[in-house]
Amino acid sequence: MNGAESLLRTLVNNNITTCFTNPGTSEMQFVAAADRVPDMRCVLCLAEGVASGAADGYSRMSEDLPATLFHLGPGLANGLANLHNAMRAGSPIVNIVGDHATSHKQYDAPLASDVAAYAKPVSAWIRESRTAADIPADAVDAITAAMQPPGHIATLIIPADCSWNPCPAEPGQKAPRPARPKVADETVKEVAEALRTGEPAALLLGDHALLEEGARLASVIGNHVNARVFSHTFTSRITRGAGRTSIERLPYFPEAIIETLTGIRHLIVAGAKPPVGFFAYPDLPSNLVPEDCRVHHLAAAGENVVDALARVIDELGAGGVSPTLMPLEKPSLPTGKLSPETIALSVAALMPENAVVAEEAISSGGSLIPATATTEPHDWMFTTGGAIGQGLPNATGAALACPDRKVLCLQADGSGMYSLQALWTQARESLDVTTVVLANRKYRILNIEYQRVGAGAPGARARSMMDIDNPDLDWASLANGMGVPACRVTTTDELNRQLAAYLAEPGPNLIEAVI
Repeated sequence: MNGAESLLRTLVNNNITTCFTNPGTSEMQFVAAADRVPDMRCVLCLAEGVASGAADGYSRMSEDLPATLFHLGPGLANGLANLHNAMRAGSPIVNIVGDHATSHKQYDAPLASDVAAYAKPVSAWIRESRTAADIPADAVDAITAAMQPPGHIATLIIPADCSWNPCPAEPGQKAPRPARPKVADETVKEVAEALRTGEPAALLLGDHALLEEGARLASVIGNHVNARVFSHTFTSRITRGAGRTSIERLPYFPEAIIETLTGIRHLIVAGAKPPVGFFAYPDLPSNLVPEDCRVHHLAAAGENVVDALARVIDELGAGGVSPTLMPLEKPSLPTGKLSPETIALSVAALMPENAVVAEEAISSGGSLIPATATTEPHDWMFTTGGAIGQGLPNATGAALACPDRKVLCLQADGSGMYSLQALWTQARESLDVTTVVLANRKYRILNIEYQRVGAGAPGARARSMMDIDNPDLDWASLANGMGVPACRVTTTDELNRQLAAYLAEPGPNLIEAVI
């Protein structure tokens, strides 16, 4: 058994059985070892950003960790944007990055780089194995680091000779899964005391508080003290729909957040951070908490926020209070001109039960959340870190993590071009993903932001950097060319018919909705 095989067997011993790969020469021993470790499913991605984004989607929807395999520093660097999103989502991932053999590093070969430096911005833990014998223990340490709540990225760098040399050590055994630390009693009592004042209050939820049990507990608290319950604008995963609690989503633009929180005197932050502007704007604050509002930190991301919410309920004596659960009220199929609003209504009317939604609709997505509040129960994944090109890879990873659930990807056309290679992986792996591309033929969010920063009226050159209609993208052809059945629709009636048909059959498939 060589170092590469010991690595794969250590990963499998820890229930890491899916690896999103884009290998090169330095990783060929890993590739060869995959034939000897059949429990590891190696999923080829044609771009590293697809591999990292798919690992993120898999991690959000699975109790088990995924791994990635990248080729030296440049390969890792190609995946950094979606690793940034994964870091912001708290997604535990183990990166495996091959490097030049130790004896070869002195020659400064063309692909030589400081791999650890590339990994540092997104990794909570980094190590380079020194010998093949070190790999099993290093891999266990990487897994342990990735599992630390709320979830982290661990990067293990493997020189090529460590992969091909014999490994005298046995594969590493299962790393202990750490428990989320409990919140101190004093913190719970302080939050309960703030809520007892009767002054206007709100809860801001993140992390596991946005899954079904945490949201239910927050709703009980909100109903007991008449407090509003919010999530951040962009969250890793939230459970929604009929039979679940509806959580208000903070708006995107800072003026709207300020208006939403005006009058709130106590903001209880549970598994999240206080709101700040996504960007700075002239004459607007970056800190969006009202000056007369006191922030109370119930639980940080990674702490046992669900337990903390339950203890707040006990402290308030609110155990008999019921949460507010959403009814099942699906809208009728829409008619009229195809638009972001009619697309949202069509999605809400046709949403299958227990779907997973990967949403990167950007400026066309404003109607999606309100339209789907009372549709079938589902999970929703947002773009967490702001690096675009996440939607298609996230959907790919989620489909591998949840093979018994339909995955619905709602994708803007401009951002989708960053990682459209994910469609090829969906076809290769026969993944049940239905993608709707909201094709407005422009980077519309840039048009909006251009005006907001006070840059004046755009000229021809400025407009050329924000429109993508010269030439028009042909998403149906792009998808068909990568093995994904696809069509283009230009009317709401066409969308209704095609979306119903695609959702009723196994994916992958894609609809280009021209708006």
